[in-house]
Amino acid sequence: MLPLSLFVGSLLAQDPAPAPPASDELSIPHEEYQLDNGMNVILLEDHSLPQVTINIWYGVGSKDELVGRTGFAHLFEHLMFMGTTRLPDSGFDDLMEAEGGWNNAWTSEDATDYYSVGPSQLLTTLLWMDADRMEGLDGAMTQEKLDLQREVVRNERRQSSEDAPYGMLWVELGSAMYPEGHPYAHSVIGTHEDLMAAEVSDVVDFFQTWYVPNNASLVVAGDFDSAEIKPFIETAFGSIPAGELPERPAVQTPDKPVKPLLELTDQVQIPMTVMVWHSPAALKEGDADYDLVAAVLSSGRSSRLYQRLVHEDQLAIEVNAYQFSQMHSSIFMVQALPTEGHTVEEIEAVVAEEIAKLAAEGPTQAELQRVVNQYQVDAIGGLESLDSRASALNRYHYLTGETDYLAKDLARYTNATAADVQAAAQALTPERVCIARVRPEPPPAEAGEESTTEGAE
Repeated sequence: MLPLSLFVGSLLAQDPAPAPPASDELSIPHEEYQLDNGMNVILLEDHSLPQVTINIWYGVGSKDELVGRTGFAHLFEHLMFMGTTRLPDSGFDDLMEAEGGWNNAWTSEDATDYYSVGPSQLLTTLLWMDADRMEGLDGAMTQEKLDLQREVVRNERRQSSEDAPYGMLWVELGSAMYPEGHPYAHSVIGTHEDLMAAEVSDVVDFFQTWYVPNNASLVVAGDFDSAEIKPFIETAFGSIPAGELPERPAVQTPDKPVKPLLELTDQVQIPMTVMVWHSPAALKEGDADYDLVAAVLSSGRSSRLYQRLVHEDQLAIEVNAYQFSQMHSSIFMVQALPTEGHTVEEIEAVVAEEIAKLAAEGPTQAELQRVVNQYQVDAIGGLESLDSRASALNRYHYLTGETDYLAKDLARYTNATAADVQAAAQALTPERVCIARVRPEPPPAEAGEESTTEGAE
């Protein structure tokens, strides 16, 4: 079998959108084992470049936050780079960057992922630094660090949500789709009130609860020798004690939104509509079918919604459909902006018509083959980089417990039938939808004129 990197290169060289090989031929070669403290370790050797990446996936996201302490998982994405006793202040970044390395992280509803990349000779340094902060970040936590990073996060909320066009819709959508107390009912970024209420003891407790080896999975990928690196991993991480993870309550999967209509205003020139439904959880039965529904509806100029809304009726500037897959419950959405002189209500009516048509007739075989082929090419092409393969292995491990899941993942699409896609579309009914609209705020001059008129009366 070709190495994945060579296979991807040959596949992407073909044009256009080839039919990929059978999904059971594909895998990401790796070795997996566990340390005695419960930490999962995945080794992926690839000697094509003198480069390594380490990817540590912690099984904690905003879904695990306590009431009154939202935004903690994301806050920790920042605090993890604030230094330890052995490597204080900005030492983590300084040491790495001095040797040609770099790092980044992201937080979602379900997990937090930290990754570092550098030349091959930097590998033991990268591993030592991550082990150091897993073992001792809590002991070096101070009020000054907390104050600094919570202001960074609050500014990020302002920039990415409050001051960004349409940004508050994504903050408010969780509470419109999920009941109060549901793990997905609040946004990852959290609230100003909860961030301001955080104390150092809260931060330390959060770290000691979730940032433990038995809640972590480490991928080492790139140009290294497994036999040589295993003893170092054992030395660096093996002595860190396991934690007692809280028992997570069962999470209910809602069928309908809490609010069927969400109306917001923003400082935008063009209104926007987002139509949202509950859908199957990530990698569970039906999840892939909604990816295919989204592609039939909006992927490319030949897609149904593009043809109807943009090309034929000229009601929309743009339209996109997505399946946003999550661990416990996903959401399917259609998002569109109307052209001048038209309304979001007109768009919503057409979207409902096209979904009803897909539900009644299903996709054509040509449509289905096109979107399945394109999905496979995009998915495999996305695994070309070392970083993406490392992250994929950790994602599979976390969501399924089965790291070698690539073939099964792609088979969900290659085995999908027109009837599967039709059945998924049939669940996108009007009584299950949340319609979220963002309309332009009235200009200040208009608001002032209204106020003056009212005063004159």
